[in-house]
Amino acid sequence: MPSILSKDQLKISYADEGQGIPVVLLHGYCGDSRYFDEVIPLLAWRFRVIAPDCRGHGESGATEGAYSMDRLAQDVVDLLDELGIERAFVLGHSMGGYAALALAEKHPNRLLGFGLLHSTSYPDDEAGRAGREKVAKRVAEEGITGHINDLIPKLFAAEHRSTMPEKLDFAREIGYRTSPLGAIGGALGMKERPDRTSVLEQTAVPVLLLAGEADEVIGPAKRFPASGPLITQVTLPQSGHMGMLEKPLAFAQTIVEYVDRAMEARGKGPHV
Repeated sequence: MPSILSKDQLKISYADEGQGIPVVLLHGYCGDSRYFDEVIPLLAWRFRVIAPDCRGHGESGATEGAYSMDRLAQDVVDLLDELGIERAFVLGHSMGGYAALALAEKHPNRLLGFGLLHSTSYPDDEAGRAGREKVAKRVAEEGITGHINDLIPKLFAAEHRSTMPEKLDFAREIGYRTSPLGAIGGALGMKERPDRTSVLEQTAVPVLLLAGEADEVIGPAKRFPASGPLITQVTLPQSGHMGMLEKPLAFAQTIVEYVDRAMEARGKGPHV
């Protein structure tokens, strides 16, 4: 994979496929860019698709301490700068959605639009924050394996835990490669994230909110925290938290339709 150095001199690896309108896909916690392996070919014949490995994940470097969502957003901006991309659609899965929200708040001029894919603008509640601390402590003491074994099945719809064993294995294999520093940093960074619902409510660019009908991580009350003329809400039937693996065709088609509508609204017509 190609890589760049972030402004703090950390290696950020990324996939880069296709040409045209730039669409950045940000993976979730203890994942990497390979989460989108089935989706990228479905998008890259239409758009330029860029999928980085978050710091501490995949082939990117790791740093100690909490990974604030602002820091993860800055890594994306650094990558766009290195690639000479002024503005892009930035769509984030789970933790990647929290980073996309931070980018929308801090660098709105860099966005053609943004999306939360199986994510939310709400912060963790007290129990959620305690859970992040518990995860960080466990990984520090035991390593990554036990945490991944417990985490991955929860990310899939209940019916898919038995019908998609190869996809659970794929997600586990990616998770095992996550740096312990990355797992700790990501957990502590998510714990600290603020409520960014106002970013959704006040944005001037098109937003995609994509949720899984059977997602047990992002429950129904958190899936669509805002509505309005610029916000597209889509529910993927029979999908848990991992639509890119569970329903890749519908996941990709949702993105294509969203980007095309957004570009039409900008007066440039659909991208072909």
